[in-house]
Amino acid sequence: MPKRSATRYPGGLLVASLLACAPLSAEVADPQVQRSSLYVPVRDGTRLAVNIYRPATASSARHPTIFAFTPYRARYYKDGKIEETFDQKIFGFRDLVRAGYAVVIADIRGKGASFGARRGFLDRTEAMDGHDLVQWVARQRWSDGKVGLTGCSYLGGTTMLIAGTRPPAVRAVFSAATDLDKYSFVRNGGITAQFNTRPDEPLSVDAASVPVDGDTGGALLKQAVAQHAANTPMAKLWAQMPFRDSVSPLVGTRFWEEVGPYTHLLALRDPRIAWYFWSNWEDEPTEQMILAAENIPGKLIVGPGSHCEAPRQFDIAGEQRRFFDHYLRGAPNGIEREPRYSWWQENGAGGTMVRSNRLPGVGVRRLPLYLSGSATLAPVTARPAKTSFRVRYDLDTGSYFAFWPAPLTGYGPAWTSPPLATPAVMQGYPIARIRAALDRSDGILFAYVEDVAPDGKAKVISHGRLAASHRKLSAPPYRRLDLPYHSGLKRDVAPMAPGVPAELAFSLSPRAYTFAAGHRIRVTLTGADPRQRNLAELKTDPAPVIDVLAGGTGGSRVDLPFLAAPRWKPARTGGN
Repeated sequence: MPKRSATRYPGGLLVASLLACAPLSAEVADPQVQRSSLYVPVRDGTRLAVNIYRPATASSARHPTIFAFTPYRARYYKDGKIEETFDQKIFGFRDLVRAGYAVVIADIRGKGASFGARRGFLDRTEAMDGHDLVQWVARQRWSDGKVGLTGCSYLGGTTMLIAGTRPPAVRAVFSAATDLDKYSFVRNGGITAQFNTRPDEPLSVDAASVPVDGDTGGALLKQAVAQHAANTPMAKLWAQMPFRDSVSPLVGTRFWEEVGPYTHLLALRDPRIAWYFWSNWEDEPTEQMILAAENIPGKLIVGPGSHCEAPRQFDIAGEQRRFFDHYLRGAPNGIEREPRYSWWQENGAGGTMVRSNRLPGVGVRRLPLYLSGSATLAPVTARPAKTSFRVRYDLDTGSYFAFWPAPLTGYGPAWTSPPLATPAVMQGYPIARIRAALDRSDGILFAYVEDVAPDGKAKVISHGRLAASHRKLSAPPYRRLDLPYHSGLKRDVAPMAPGVPAELAFSLSPRAYTFAAGHRIRVTLTGADPRQRNLAELKTDPAPVIDVLAGGTGGSRVDLPFLAAPRWKPARTGGN
């Protein structure tokens, strides 16, 4: 999600700061870029706000075009000035125009300056709207008929849904930090967290959009924003669909399947379309981007950092441009001959770029680290033991968008390894296999793999979650590497028998990370996470008690994908 400065309005929701009645400020002149905007009707007549940026050249020139579709307002007022998606550096739009591309950025229906009401979130209505706008672009006199799609977060999701409609003009897609399977992302393990669950913004946010050219005084903008009052409430939409096959009472479809790109894989694999996926290691969508690259032929790059954050270690906007140069302009830059996959292997404050024709973690053996009754984490199982804890809900939920969790020390039991004798290189998805019993029919388990420095400072390297009722393993409807898959179908969800243990197996977020010598590896389990926006609704009195069974045959463990078996420092014995 693109970063914006934020404030709180009286209802307590976090929204973009704005001046709804701010006068139009003077735009910074760029002699190499000409901008225009207008309303374009789509197939049902709804008018969508479209902003066009073209090289300031002769009007007869034709350009390949990059298209982006946003719910965050392509142009809006902030502190008396105009903010533009066009100027967000991760996309490199201005440099693309200076290099001879046209860029078109449109507001989705029901948001920004566009008319209409939003039916859902990345749904088929938005998909067909994007299809119609892309084909409109291809027919313009300034277009050469070839279109590339780009975006990160929600905008990345629009690239997937538009491509799924097979617009003939689309030739290349640069898709970042989105998902292949919306249910497995938003309700990972049967649990909602923060993505796609935030409250809807008030209409005053859209009212701060910049009117399209010709809408002097903003009369059309006011009419458009008035229609947004009929938008489907997004948080309520998700809350009413607990299962993958739930029929939404708000839109009347099995909505998770409607919006899951995996249900359109045949279209997404169209050989006419080239793909490039991007995400960063400390970002939840990364596990989905790797799976997207497994299912859709294309390239993938994973960098360090957070959500839609341009890595300093490489030029992501420049990499995107190389991709479009080749597939939209035919530039012989060799990008198609390079290894398909690249990722940053983190090593302390530095790291190295790995390039491979295998996805990160593929072919890497996972080594089990067993939980014990003595709070230690070891490569061999110990005698049977039980660790019981009561779920704590007194978590710090003050961060509205904590893209990556902080250690929850003290909020659940932890198991810590001896110090490493040499560096240990992890690459891929860990898998937790926790044998647990509950004092009730359902509960939630969160697992965190942490790096603990000699001074005790810790950071979360990987994390995952699973509701016990969703524990049944099933065959996935798409290629999922070798990871556990929980269908989320109503028929596969079953309560636990209180006091009766069961194995909860679930994958954790992938990582390419080097644990330094002298550091320890820690696994922490909790029953709640501060990123759950519905913690107040989940809280019970008394809180659930979870028994974690360790040691013996089938004891709890976490399997970590190490390139080589870790070597541990020997335990100290006696003496000074």
